[in-house]
Amino acid sequence: MITELLTIIQDEDIRKAFGARLKALRKQKDWTQKELANQLDIRFSQLNKYECGMHVPPIERLIQLSDILDVTLDYLVMGDRFEQQPLHNARLIGRLKELEKFDNDDQETIIKMIDAMIVKRRVEGAVTPFDQQHTNG
Repeated sequence: MITELLTIIQDEDIRKAFGARLKALRKQKDWTQKELANQLDIRFSQLNKYECGMHVPPIERLIQLSDILDVTLDYLVMGDRFEQQPLHNARLIGRLKELEKFDNDDQETIIKMIDAMIVKRRVEGAVTPFDQQHTNG
């Protein structure tokens, strides 16, 4: 993590990407710069410098930001989308940990079942608005 922070501080493109990510996360929460700055106990002008990619917060502030914005440090700092939204459901986390102990064939079967459920839900979501258009039209 320290190496990554040094890279961010030195690389303007990475700083700007970090700032854009920070801004997008703040907007997802529907917060103004002033609201987030108040939560961080900093001036909004400092937060603006972070969002513009001019400065990078110290590690303590990065940890605070990741907690407030509900993202991992990896995502906040480097944009690792895989960890963008950590799981919060303890039952689900426990089940997934148990599934890791299964053999590869069983894991693959369960993954296919989960994929099928996800596709079903997406299809239902895509079809519903169309159905509503025809019943309302």
